[in-house]
Amino acid sequence: MSELHAWRRGSDRELLHTRIFSVRASRFEHPNRPRGKEFLTIDAPDWAIVVPVTPDGRLVTVRQFRFGVEAFSWELPGGVIDEGESAIDAAVRELAEETGYRGGSPSVLGVVHPNPAIQSNRSHIVLVPNVKLNESTQWDPDEELTVSLSSVAHVLAAARRGEVTHALMLNALFLFEPWWREQSWPDAAGI
Repeated sequence: MSELHAWRRGSDRELLHTRIFSVRASRFEHPNRPRGKEFLTIDAPDWAIVVPVTPDGRLVTVRQFRFGVEAFSWELPGGVIDEGESAIDAAVRELAEETGYRGGSPSVLGVVHPNPAIQSNRSHIVLVPNVKLNESTQWDPDEELTVSLSSVAHVLAAARRGEVTHALMLNALFLFEPWWREQSWPDAAGI
């Protein structure tokens, strides 16, 4: 097997700047190839995805219209991490804003790259246990959500049947499942 070599980034130029992402063209040079090449990258802020679990072991989920696929999507709460905000703080904020729930001590289950081929950002998966409905929602102007409670077994089975199609939500469920299996809720052992 041949040795892999990291490409070195050279000059950059911004091609597009929007309120949610920028597109950058970057020149990269390979140490063993005669010519470099320009690659496009989408720069976006990091995201926080929340796995909110109620004291009786249910997940708080949301359903919302997604403009990219022009369809409704069944998801976990989440959103953009604001500049200067930690992933945990963003997760707690997004959970409260989208669902009205707050919970116990949050912890990061993992961090994934949404699409490392073209995106530079990361998605932080944050577990928030013992969530309870404490306040009203505070949706962004373009948000409209249905909030529901479902057993973990139901959500995981639905994901395996292809009913959860958002890749980042599937990442979150994949990282959450080992934690869930260690718990003592009735449906944890039967997953």
